[in-house]
Amino acid sequence: MFATTGQKAIPEEELGRKYPFFTLRGYREYQHFRLTMKIVLAYSGGLDTSVILKWLKETYDAEIVTFAADIGQEEELKGLPAKAKKTGASKHYTLDLVEEFARDFIYPMIRANAIYEGQYYLGTSIARPLIAKAQIDIARKEKADTVAHGATGKGNDQCRFELTYMALAPGLSIVAPWKIDKFREEFPGRAEMIEYCRAHRIPVEASLKKPYSMDRNLLHISYEAGILEDPWFDPTTQANKGMFKLSVSPEDAPNKAEYVELDFVQGNCVAVNGQKLSPAGVLKALNKLGGKHGIGRVDLVENRFVGMKSRGVYETPGGTILMQAHRQVESLTMDREVMHLRDSLIPKYAELVYYGFWFAPEREALQALIDESQKHVAGTVRLKLYKGNIITCGRKSKYSLYDMKIASMEGVKSWYNQSDSTGFIRLNGLRLRARYYAQGGPKT
Repeated sequence: MFATTGQKAIPEEELGRKYPFFTLRGYREYQHFRLTMKIVLAYSGGLDTSVILKWLKETYDAEIVTFAADIGQEEELKGLPAKAKKTGASKHYTLDLVEEFARDFIYPMIRANAIYEGQYYLGTSIARPLIAKAQIDIARKEKADTVAHGATGKGNDQCRFELTYMALAPGLSIVAPWKIDKFREEFPGRAEMIEYCRAHRIPVEASLKKPYSMDRNLLHISYEAGILEDPWFDPTTQANKGMFKLSVSPEDAPNKAEYVELDFVQGNCVAVNGQKLSPAGVLKALNKLGGKHGIGRVDLVENRFVGMKSRGVYETPGGTILMQAHRQVESLTMDREVMHLRDSLIPKYAELVYYGFWFAPEREALQALIDESQKHVAGTVRLKLYKGNIITCGRKSKYSLYDMKIASMEGVKSWYNQSDSTGFIRLNGLRLRARYYAQGGPKT
């Protein structure tokens, strides 16, 4: 049996291999699906989605609506509607999600002090659930039956997009060109994609000379692939440092340090240097300060959800400052056992965000515990920024659990009795003494 795509007949047995999404609806529904198919594509205007938009239009009998989320990438959004329509879209949406991104996604993650594998501030990871959620809203508005994304079959973003689709709109079909044989055969690498854009007169920033990909939002900018795939390649040299967009190199940062004060309420930064700001306003102000002083650059090899290791370079100036300041307020105001419990959950929380389980019940449960721990995380932190360094220079809070009289070593009287520590230590050492007498103790 054969089916038609409007261009040529395709044997039924090839549909599942060439067009995996057909397996979700079944071959018998193919003709109806073909005639009614409407795709909402998550579109950034970068190399991958520029190629995908044109390719989808050439490959499928479908109406394609593009959607871009404004999550703080600034100049990257300029000219997108005209570019999308010229490339094949029937309609384009750009939604301003900057405040929602900061308030409902970045700030909850900051309250959790979530850093993946001790280095990655999750800037790309935390953006994907919001983009996918908004994409679903557009699909419902447009009465579309299909969503598409430009994430590769090797990366984490495919998981983040598709797990969000499944959590919020499991009835939608998904088209992921990078997981279709025909697409990969036509575009085995970025060089072929760049040439395709040149041939179709689609403007893109990537070039054969700088074939790395970038992803920017309010929290960070990431760089990966191409010349960065070699983990020994140094992007900080004089010849290569032009790649960075949000920060100067520490060597080029001002020779004079700059102080900044951050005010917190319930774990959220609400003011910078005494000026009250929205969550997005805080991040914009700190990005500017951090970038000026060369703060927030990270070059790491990380473990992807799909199993491989990958190299990524990141700039997170404002988020790095915010995370350190938040930790300092917690050091004054959070109970020790609550802090240690919460800290034990940071790797799991960060893993859930990294893998794409933002809308999963376990992340929501962890968030409830974390937010409960933040009730008294309020106060002011003073930091000094200097050539890539963040130096804590003071912290204060009306909820401080730090008692100078108790902590003082200068003979100041308080309700703490040092003699009590004798019994405290003896009780904690009881099991150690018992082990020694019964089993001979540890080997030394």
